[in-house]
Amino acid sequence: MQIQSKALPQSFSLRREIQSYIAPAGGRGETSHPLLVFSVVALLTLFAIVEIDLHSAQLQAIGLLSHGIGIDPVFLSP
Repeated sequence: MQIQSKALPQSFSLRREIQSYIAPAGGRGETSHPLLVFSVVALLTLFAIVEIDLHSAQLQAIGLLSHGIGIDPVFLSP
């Protein structure tokens, strides 16, 4: 006597749904939604800003980032 699990057919149907998103049927090229592309670019930009802010001391030490060196003081204040 074997006990059959209901999880197995559900996992196969989930796999089919995921594969339909990865490789669309018919071989037609799908494009990404413009809002998704904008969101990804915005999040990557914010991530880069945060990483530069976190590691600014190390970047200054190796000469990749300078704060105020060589900037005319007229441009720094209103």
